[in-house]
This record gives sequence, C-alpha cells and structure tokens, in this order.
Amino acid sequence: MSSAPTVHIDPAAFAADPYPAMAEMRRDAPIAFVPELGATLFTRRDDIFTQEKRTATFSSLQPDGLMTLLMGENLMRKDGEAHAFERKILFPALSPRTARDHWALLFRDKTEAILNTLKPNGKCDLVRDFAMPASAEALKLVTGLENMPAEELDRTSQGMIDGCANYTGDPQIEANCLDCTASIDRHITEMMPRLKAAPNPSALSVQMQAGLDDAATRANIKLIISGGQNEPRDAIAGAAWALLTHPDQHALIQNGDARYSDAFEEYTRWISPIGMSPRRVAREDEVNGITFEPETRAFFMFSSAGHDEAYFDAPERFDITRDTGPAIPFGAGPHFCGGAAIARTLVSDIALPLLFAHLPGLRLAGEVPFRGWAFRGPTAMPVAWAI
Repeated sequence: MSSAPTVHIDPAAFAADPYPAMAEMRRDAPIAFVPELGATLFTRRDDIFTQEKRTATFSSLQPDGLMTLLMGENLMRKDGEAHAFERKILFPALSPRTARDHWALLFRDKTEAILNTLKPNGKCDLVRDFAMPASAEALKLVTGLENMPAEELDRTSQGMIDGCANYTGDPQIEANCLDCTASIDRHITEMMPRLKAAPNPSALSVQMQAGLDDAATRANIKLIISGGQNEPRDAIAGAAWALLTHPDQHALIQNGDARYSDAFEEYTRWISPIGMSPRRVAREDEVNGITFEPETRAFFMFSSAGHDEAYFDAPERFDITRDTGPAIPFGAGPHFCGGAAIARTLVSDIALPLLFAHLPGLRLAGEVPFRGWAFRGPTAMPVAWAI
C-alpha cells in the first residue's frame, strides 16, 4: 500500500454520487488510501497531470490486473515502446482526420436513421433507444465488427466495464464479463476473412493489415469496445440531459453564442463518463511526502480533476461558457484516450445537433438516475417530443 492517510467510503454512496467524497479528499487528503477500493487515489488535477506521465513508477503494465486477466493485454496495459507501437498501428482508424473525413458521414447516416425511426413515436428512453444505438452503430464501423448487433455490442461493453471495476470480486460479474469477451471473440473471428478480402479503415482491419499478432489484435478490439461504447453513449444522453435541465445553457447554442462542442467539453468535465484510470506501482517512490510500495494500486481520478477548485469556480455548476482547458477527462499522459476524436465527432458534431433538430420540443418525461464512479452515466432517460 502507501503511507497516504486512510479515507473510508461507503461503496454504495460512492457509486450513487462520488463527487462529495472526492471533494472532501481534495480538501483534506488529496492523495488518500481507500481500503474499500484497495487503492491510493489521486484527486487533485495537478498531481494527476504530473504523475500519470511517470510510467516508470505508475505503470500501466498490470499482468494481474482485472482488465488484463479478463480482456487480454491490450495497449492500455503497456508502456513505452510497446504501447507506442500498437498505438501507431491503430492511429489510421482513430485519427482526427479519419474521424472528420471518413467516419463522420457514416455516423450521420446511422444516427439519422435511428432518429427517423424514433420520431413518429413521440417518446422514448433516450439512453436505450437513441444514445445506445447511435454509439453502437458508430462503434461497429470503427471496430470493424459490423456483424455485431448494437444491443450485443452494448451488452458486452457494459459487461467488460463491470468486470474491470469488480474490485469486490463478485463471481457473477466476472462470469458475465468472460461471456462478453467470448462473444466479441466470436464476432472477430467471423469478420477476419471478410476484412482480409476487403480491407477498410476499421481498427480490426488496420491491425490485420499491419500484421499485429492475434492476441494483441483481439485485446485491443475489446479495449475499444469497453470504452468506445459507454463513453459516447453516456456523453450523448448525459449532455442532452444537462441541456434539457439547463435551458439557459442550451439557449446559448440555439442563439449561436456557443456550440454543442462546448456542451460536450463541459459535460465531460462536470460528470466524467470515464472517471479514473488504474495504475500499478512498479517501484518504491515518494510523491508529496507519501511513500508508495511496489505492486500496489493507484487510481488517477479524472472525474475529481475536473472539479478541482484550484481551476474551476463552482465546479458543481454546469456552465458551457467556462474554460474547460485544464480538465483531463481523456487523460493527460501517453495513455491519452485514442478514441477522443471519434467521441468528439460523434457526440458534438452529429448526435447532439441531430437529436435536437429532429425531435422538436424535446423534454424530460421522468426521473433520470445516474450510477457509477469508474464509469458514470444515466441509466435511463424518459423523454417526449412534439409529433
């Protein structure tokens, strides 16, 4: 463990809303050991920004970590040259240019088709009926798993997320996660001959074209699904909820004084879809007077960084006019989220503007519960609109 002060949490309360507990940690124990999570948490923005880059101490290589054991050793669990090598291979599928010039038009077609189907109904669950399929249909294209139904892609993503956050060791969660990874493997196996015959810019195809070994290729597709489905899904639904509950902020966009990209950046600061990144302590070290022992765990709390009072005035307030530059919802070091450009394109440029354009008078029609701390988003969002 570490010599950091011990801070206890109520796991259920932390999953319901982690922000009050993290505010107390930032104030009283910005680096704190939390026994319920079995890890030392970094909660201040500058500490996270600095220490995430120190991979010799806070290593992504976690051979015994949940992600590696359940999903295989993907590039997120590698450092240095090994990480850079695989990241370079995947770049053609995930780059800002590819997102803008290739994926955006395809995303738009898929999203409009979903909205055209929904529009005559006058109501839906925005998470289940729009955000989930819009994210999944985009991710099917990006991964290359166009043979995978949207519902199955969403199920497997959630199952892997739950498995990787299963720090209490629930055997049912682990079993479900393994069932999900097996499903992904079956879909990968089915697509490989098709993509060999007709290569495209998808993540599976570019890895095959580069000759990356099979185990790494499969692990990286699972990684992309685990983060690439839930983060855009939760950001689409969550940002829409934020605008519907803050009509003054939405009016700024409608009047041309702000953009949907401002809403996306502020939402991911305010309620981070990806709340943290785990690290293994690879060597004994000292940070801010706190000693870290090898082979213990540290969590970099990106969600807490976005609420750091040193950078954000009234961080609990949703304000799309604020400077979100210091926020690090996608990370800050060499493991900065490779899919950030894809998420920004889908959510800011396509899903949010098309949603409000196609469903006039969109309004909430019930309660919107949120859950999670490692990953966080709305679980249901009943809405209605004018037909």
